Amino acid sequence: MLHAAIVTTDDELLQIHLLNKANHKPNISAQERDTEGFVSWNYPLELLRQTQQLAPHVIVKEDDKVVAYALTLLPEAAAFHTDLKAMFDNLAPVIYNGKPLAEYKTYCMGQICIDKPWRGKGVFNMLYQHHKLLFAHEFDMVITEISVSNPRSQKAHEKVGFKTIYSYSDASDDWNVVAWDWGM
Repeated sequence: MLHAAIVTTDDELLQIHLLNKANHKPNISAQERDTEGFVSWNYPLELLRQTQQLAPHVIVKEDDKVVAYALTLLPEAAAFHTDLKAMFDNLAPVIYNGKPLAEYKTYCMGQICIDKPWRGKGVFNMLYQHHKLLFAHEFDMVITEISVSNPRSQKAHEKVGFKTIYSYSDASDDWNVVAWDWGM
């Protein structure tokens, strides 16, 4: 039976790392990227450990197997997570509902990934609902960026309640920044 939880063991972090590696954009075919989506950022085990020390990552498990994850990245992680720092640097000029995004209490969904056999079974929503349960009392919203070449992810985020608040391009891709505003 599937259940959402927070990461509590190094073995769970290792399973996240392996799921990340299996679904990382450079490691899958163009056809699979188009039909199944992909993850953009590589997460070595040590980076997962560092970010987990700041805030717990959310997982969905079946028995002892991690079948999905949603990484919690606090702004403080930008000190050692170069991709996250670049994202926050790109968000610096963003105005949301009339004030700078930086004035809101936010964190970043560092990545969300579901193993193929469990896709289309409500796991995506389960991950985000667990995030909301854990973090809505501390934060105004969760933000993330989605590659414009990953429409499956964009659609899934919109279904949960995310709205695109900003778009930009960098050397690696074109991005939509989306937010799930818990105050709305």
